[in-house]
Formats: sequence, C-alpha cells, structure tokens
Amino acid sequence: MSKSIAGKIKINTFADIVGGDDTVITDVPIKDLHTFKDHPFRVLDDEKMDETVESIREYGVLIPGIVRPRQGGGFEIIAGHRRKRACEIIGLETMPVVIRNYTDDEAVVAMVDSNIQREDILPSEKARAYRLKFEAVKHQGKEGGRSYDQIGEAAGDSAKTVQRYIALSNLSDELLERVDSKQIPIRAGIELSFLPEIEQAWVEEELSQTTAIMTPSKAATIRDLYKSRELTLATIRLILASEKPAPRKVTIKADRLSQFFPDYMSEQEIEETIYRLLEEWKSRA
Repeated sequence: MSKSIAGKIKINTFADIVGGDDTVITDVPIKDLHTFKDHPFRVLDDEKMDETVESIREYGVLIPGIVRPRQGGGFEIIAGHRRKRACEIIGLETMPVVIRNYTDDEAVVAMVDSNIQREDILPSEKARAYRLKFEAVKHQGKEGGRSYDQIGEAAGDSAKTVQRYIALSNLSDELLERVDSKQIPIRAGIELSFLPEIEQAWVEEELSQTTAIMTPSKAATIRDLYKSRELTLATIRLILASEKPAPRKVTIKADRLSQFFPDYMSEQEIEETIYRLLEEWKSRA
C-alpha cells in the first residue's frame, strides 16, 4: 500500500468507532477539511506534532480521520485534527477519512471520545470536552447519574470526576489557563468555578498583580464567603495575602543534653523533665 491511500478501500477495523461494518475510506482534499465547531482540544506545533509529521512522512496516514458533511461545503473533522495539521506541514493535498452522517449530538460524542484518552490532555480541554458531551447526552434524553457515568466511560473517569470537570469548565479563560499551568490546583479551580464572572475577575486581578499562591483551602474560604454574601475584593486580597506559617522544627543534640541529664535517665524521663521545666519557665514569664 502506498503512503497515500487512494480511491476507496473497504475495511472493518473502524466499525466500533464510526458505526457499521461496511466502512469506506476516501481521500479528501485538505482544503475541504474544517475544524469541528467549538473544538476543545488544542492543535499545537510542538514536539508531539513533530513526531506525527515524521510518522506520516514515512508511513502515510495509517489511521484515517473521521468527518461528516459540512453545511456550506466540505467536511467537518470529528477525529483527525492533528493528522490534518501534520499533512499541511508536509504539504500533502489529501488525507484519508471516513465520512459519516452524524447528527450534531452524535458528532460531539464521537469527537470527545476520540480525543479524551490522550495522555497530554490539559484540564481545560477535558473540562470543555466533558461539558460539550454532557450537553449532547442531555439532548439525547439521558439525565442523572447514569449520564455522568456514560460521559466518563471512554476515559475511565467516574461520574464524580466528570461532574468536577464540568464544574471546572465554568472558570474564566484566564483562571483556566492558570489551572493548565498548575498555578492553580485543580481542587482550587473547582472551588472557584462556583463564583460568578465578576468575583472570578477579582480573583484573577489579585493573582495577576501579586505573587500570591492560590491553594484549595484559600479557594474554599473564598467560595464560603461568597455563599454568605461577605465576599469583596478586599477580602480576596486579605485571603490571598495570608500565608500559612512554616512548621517549626527544633532539634536538640544528644551531646548537649548529656551535660544536664545523667546516663541512667531514659529518653521518656528526659522529655518529661524538659516539658516540666518549660512549663515552669512559661509560668514565670
């Protein structure tokens, strides 16, 4: 088989992905392939893309993309955005794809499931993808806990994990970027996701103007103050400015202790004596 899959070839290996046993692969012009609307996954010219480019340059596109006819002409990519970009970099004019007449909801589910298992997926990508799939599943008439289980099934995530990522999708773009870069822990991001737009903007303003570190406990405090209607820009500033004192660790060397205690005293007796003397000292202070 040549590096480019020409014409139409019937296969059965993609039946589980695209539906049906009679699957047809067709070469489609790159210029006719369009990004999925609201596609939540980034396509970057990074090291991973370099690897994809080299693989396609040497072996061709081994796994065809999945597309559907697009209103206005051409095709909307459901799976294969990175492969399409690699083909563009190489200078290929066509890419092998499987064409399916998916509904909007079917297309969203297939798009999310084909990308959600990537190892390098960012929290913001997963959050937005689960939000899209959640809305699609709701349109299909499936609600409640079972739908959350179904949403997370492709990635092996529990219903609770899915709910947390969907909540995370309510964060502003700026705060989500901080979650992606690990400036804000995911747990803290989930707490902050319950804040309205204005309050989130306050948090972002303080984080951008200071070197304050957002922790899950600080985020929980901010959320609690919002729920009790006591949250202001000033209180956010105070919470972020507070730092947990580092735990004190005092070590007393054995050779120094030996100057004050005879050898026959046990460690417990020495410790109890020290505490008793400290209590006496404190009472006189």
